[in-house]
Amino acid sequence: MSLSRRRSKWLARTPVDAAERQLTSAMIASLGAEGLPTVSAPFGHALVEIARQRDDVVGLTADLGKYTDLHVFAEAFPERFYQMGMAEQVMFSAAAGLAKEGLTPFATTYAVFAARRAYDFIAMAIAEDNLDVKMVCALPGLTTGYGPSHQATEDLAIFRGLPNLTIVDPCDALEIHQATHAIAAHKGPVYMRLLRGQVPSILDQYDYQFELGKAQLLEDGAEVLFVSSGFMTMRTIEAMRLLRVDGIHCGVLHCPTIKPLDVATLVKHCAKPGRLVVTAENHSVIGGLGESVASALLQNGVTPAFRMIGLPDEFLDAGALPVLHDQYGISTDAVVRQVKHWLAH
Repeated sequence: MSLSRRRSKWLARTPVDAAERQLTSAMIASLGAEGLPTVSAPFGHALVEIARQRDDVVGLTADLGKYTDLHVFAEAFPERFYQMGMAEQVMFSAAAGLAKEGLTPFATTYAVFAARRAYDFIAMAIAEDNLDVKMVCALPGLTTGYGPSHQATEDLAIFRGLPNLTIVDPCDALEIHQATHAIAAHKGPVYMRLLRGQVPSILDQYDYQFELGKAQLLEDGAEVLFVSSGFMTMRTIEAMRLLRVDGIHCGVLHCPTIKPLDVATLVKHCAKPGRLVVTAENHSVIGGLGESVASALLQNGVTPAFRMIGLPDEFLDAGALPVLHDQYGISTDAVVRQVKHWLAH
């Protein structure tokens, strides 16, 4: 099957208009480069596909169905949709009960509300009993301009220490679609970060196929290797191409599963001598991908030149996302500037 046919088979795509992008609000500003195609609600559509094949799949939300793309599922399967109100603790407890009865609940909210408000319920009701609950949470990291109350900059750090929990940070629309199918097939609790609405798509350029627990080398490079997750893989791909124009040869190792970390693949590619390894994540530099990778490499005797790109250890400002991304060093231009600085010094 051709790549173009494979694209059209899973979801329709919409081109991004530059003028429209400039008018986009701080909440939903696009995360992709100019001209990058987008897909509408990839998680919601993937869940509908799964539910058509499996009658055990149910959906729950804490008054955020429209804002986590679960409204797509609710419209297709209203009898399997549960609106739990603004009470994440109740929602996750109910999800645990449904899982104990043999159902597979997908529970959606914002990442800040799952990590900060409902952690104990997730730990005691879901993770301790290793229940088959999928927690799919929007607005991870700096994907909203509405300030610390909505910016989940520490969710990976909070959840990484929780036993039994698988953690996924998808890059784009294609990977969200594929990862939703993968976590539905996986037995056990999963926390997945969600990009919602009109989500850019870039990984189909690599004939990409998500594998739970696996990192994948998208491109190799002799001077710099980016190790990235989430939408920062979009940014590292863009930065890689700009740096190559300037004669700096970069590669990108995409690491969408934060836990369990694919240590073997990381060691294999980061052990190559003579190049700078740069982790890039939409998360605090405390407790996320960067520190996970650093720990894994050091424990396996791999000690490359190593740097981290991520959000600072502070509460972030509110404002327009393009401005904030540049301010906090996770825009494409900021990544390019930082790598050039490190190589020069």
